[in-house]
Amino acid sequence: MRYTKKIVAWSVAIALSHSAGLQAAQAALITTESVATQAADAEVSARRVHVLGMLNRADVAQALMDKGVDMDAARARVGSLSDAELVSLADQLDTAPAGASDILGVIVLIFFVLLVTDILGFTKVFPFTRSIR
Repeated sequence: MRYTKKIVAWSVAIALSHSAGLQAAQAALITTESVATQAADAEVSARRVHVLGMLNRADVAQALMDKGVDMDAARARVGSLSDAELVSLADQLDTAPAGASDILGVIVLIFFVLLVTDILGFTKVFPFTRSIR
């Protein structure tokens, strides 16, 4: 009997020592605004990292330095942008054409339109074409 009491006492002591570290769970309602705010903050921080990553590229840094822009000042300006300005800047960086201008594409398009109209006989712009009419 005495041995059984010892086993029960040790079992209770072990069980109580393991339950002392448990914490009570807190269940609270999460509002839509808090989730939206966290998602917007995550998006803005990701865009900020994207813009700063663009500034860290060697070709971008060289082009800015050629124009007389201090890289530390540029990073400070990106850090001081508001969230809306930062999202707008990141969108402009993502959608900007690689050559910074589409003028070459427009010139080539006009050349081909005039070439086709010359071949079809509607115009006579280029002397090296023969009309099919």
